[in-house]
Amino acid sequence: MIKDLHPNVVKDIAVAVALEGESVESKTWYVYLINLKDVPLETVLITSKGYGEKNGEQVKTSVLRHSFPVIPPKSFKLIEPIDEATFGLNNEYWLSYYIGKDIFDKKFIFLPESIVDGNFIKLPVVNKPGVMIL
Repeated sequence: MIKDLHPNVVKDIAVAVALEGESVESKTWYVYLINLKDVPLETVLITSKGYGEKNGEQVKTSVLRHSFPVIPPKSFKLIEPIDEATFGLNNEYWLSYYIGKDIFDKKFIFLPESIVDGNFIKLPVVNKPGVMIL
């Protein structure tokens, strides 16, 4: 019976952290969901949290929940702002969505210190510098 189920593999979906702006005092960062598919994503749910070790102690951030009824094809959606202070933690985004009657889900994790200039690319669709996980 399990052999009859087809795996719902998440492809052409990305979560990205983009640098929005810079001043002398700070940088402004946002997290985006990027739909690179030719079909819309429906009933999109995302949870986000940070966790890890900082200064020898375990740290956890609040769990935030986001929902979007539809994300059109070849588009992006702002998930949330992100503070540079959390870049030393694991930043996890758990995505769930429907395409037709099929449900898909995937966990995207930005590892500590992975959001650095050396990992920047020009983000597709968003057209800003940042770090992306497919």
